[in-house]
Amino acid sequence: MREIAVVAFTQSHHSGEDQGLAEIEMLAPVITGIKEKTGLKQFGFTCSGSCDYLAGAPFSFVSALDAVGAWPPISESHVEMDAAWALYEAWVKLLHGEIDTALVYGFGKSSQGVLRTILTQQLDPYHLAPLGIDQVSLAALQARAYMERSGAKEDDLRAVAARSRASGRDNPFALHLPEPEDPAAGNGYDVAPLHPYDVAPITDGAAAIVLASGAKARELCERPAWITGIDHRTEAHAPGVRDLTRSEATRIAGEKAGAAGVEVAELHAQFSHEELILREALGLGDDVTVNPSGGALSANPVMAAGLIRIGEAAARIHDGTASRALAHASSGPCLQQNLVCVLSGESE
Repeated sequence: MREIAVVAFTQSHHSGEDQGLAEIEMLAPVITGIKEKTGLKQFGFTCSGSCDYLAGAPFSFVSALDAVGAWPPISESHVEMDAAWALYEAWVKLLHGEIDTALVYGFGKSSQGVLRTILTQQLDPYHLAPLGIDQVSLAALQARAYMERSGAKEDDLRAVAARSRASGRDNPFALHLPEPEDPAAGNGYDVAPLHPYDVAPITDGAAAIVLASGAKARELCERPAWITGIDHRTEAHAPGVRDLTRSEATRIAGEKAGAAGVEVAELHAQFSHEELILREALGLGDDVTVNPSGGALSANPVMAAGLIRIGEAAARIHDGTASRALAHASSGPCLQQNLVCVLSGESE
């Protein structure tokens, strides 16, 4: 299999409030930054991830291409999905051997709409969507079922949130959120058993990654983060026909990607209980550092948060603090779709 690596990663300084920026204005500095990092002005392939429902306009991703520059003509694609899946498409394109570099980016401005209402559009349009059940309510059902099956307590969820927020305060790109014990964090329930601090914050942001193959990767990066395994799987669409307390899709994707033996794991857990489910699915022990960036509980730019997990994991390879890292991305209600990417400082 062709050697492919993450050679550069940039992200915006995320915001929890509308800063009055259009999506293209939010994205442009990120694209400029990734071009400066690599010294590349054009790429063999460009692929993005975004959601028209966030922008409230059809084909909203087309205007974002102004930040990339579409002249001279470029080879471009788009997924209506978290940009981690755009990275998967770019990885497949690189495997074909026709190109040596690919730009992947994702962006989302959650503050300009009611995210819980917007994400209801992901549900089955005949049975679930008409009920009006929102993302957090579905997550609360999953959390309750998991707690009853595993014996986990609310204190276990609070510990995940506290660690994530503490790590996020060390990350200049994340939101600096109060400790769960702080009254400002909200001590009542959002939807029981989830407190406000158990729920990923509304976040506006963008991120970009450059992939390169073989010799080109070594030319562009002193220590490339080689993709040694990547796989994605999906659960049944209807939450009622699967075991919400386990993530079989993540388990299978992890096995296919070769998740064993990683030192760092960046997990796209948008709710504190999801991290516990994902740890179990991937077999991550206490010896694995989970979400040193703060994860989605510290900053969750929808359509970019999964890509950021890959970028943050790659950054640990780039700076030499890890030799083998794992990134996970998710989409849909209750961990419906899951992607696992394993990165290494050594190509295999």
